[in-house]
Amino acid sequence: MGRRFRGEGHHKVDTKGRVTIPASFRRVLEAGDPSCHPGGNPELVIVYGDHRRNYLECYTMEAIDEVDAKIDAMPRGSMERKMLQRLFHGQSFPTNVDETGRLVLPAKLRNKIGLEGEAFFIAAGDTFQIWKPETYDTEELAKTEAWLDDLPDDFDPLVYLDGAAPPGGSGG
Repeated sequence: MGRRFRGEGHHKVDTKGRVTIPASFRRVLEAGDPSCHPGGNPELVIVYGDHRRNYLECYTMEAIDEVDAKIDAMPRGSMERKMLQRLFHGQSFPTNVDETGRLVLPAKLRNKIGLEGEAFFIAAGDTFQIWKPETYDTEELAKTEAWLDDLPDDFDPLVYLDGAAPPGGSGG
């Protein structure tokens, strides 16, 4: 397991679809690309997925190789393998970080998530996501707040790391 993405940030998107990647994210992309030399332009894969996905998921080369290996291990011809191949191979965009630390997001990807003047980046462990800020606020942030609001005030979510059952029995 390589380095993890951590943190979040807002960055401007120019009219050509160029957006600066948070500096700490660039370091993880460099570490996750075996062919990238220090300070180079790491490659990554942006998975945009189906119509239900309202964000772009960015994978390091190591992380996408891990996903590919799991897909390749599935029975050839199975519906599950075909669907995962479509989602991760067909509905993805291989790219690289440019010399100035930016991504160039094609119009197709920007239009899919309604991205215009600003992008919201948020870490997700071995991937990071790019959202339209308003979509993130109304969809994901609301889910997190609702989940926390359903927990007792003195409940510490860290107990989940030890396999504890959620209060009340179900997992949401």
